[in-house]
Amino acid sequence: MKRAVRGGWVRGARRRPSPNHDRRPAGSRVELIVIHGISLPAGAFGSNNVVRLFRNDPPLPSLRDLRVSAHFLIERDGELLQFVSCDRRAWHAGVSRWRQRPACNDYSIGIELCGCDQRRYDRRQYRALIALIKQLRAAYPLAAVAGHCHIAPGRKTDPGPRFDWELLFRHIGRQYDGRA
Repeated sequence: MKRAVRGGWVRGARRRPSPNHDRRPAGSRVELIVIHGISLPAGAFGSNNVVRLFRNDPPLPSLRDLRVSAHFLIERDGELLQFVSCDRRAWHAGVSRWRQRPACNDYSIGIELCGCDQRRYDRRQYRALIALIKQLRAAYPLAAVAGHCHIAPGRKTDPGPRFDWELLFRHIGRQYDGRA
């Protein structure tokens, strides 16, 4: 049986390498998944603008100096794209803290979902997300899954109130509930 994750790259994900990553600090282990929601411009999907942003070709002048990425992006139709090897530190969480531990980028994998706070996520996105988390769980010592809103409260709201946490934890197991 082939491994689902090799060298930090997930089999079946479409690779779109981003330059916005670096080495994880010595001794850090991937323990956390951070779920994000993103749309550019706000509420717009299917424009390839997120891919352009993560590859430093920002679609909007106001984003020109922004250097961000995530490990993965799940499109509205469930397509999975990968920008950074999971063995590297992607720049997705910003100033963050999980269970009193700062700098979440150091020990997390960032998964962006095309979405916004005002709209429900598509069932195809949940299917892709659940499958991805199961693959990652087999390769890394994951302890929890949390939202950007949980690791940067007051600063971030994504994946937003329309994200179905109960559905997710019903499929991946309650022991991964890192929202608290």
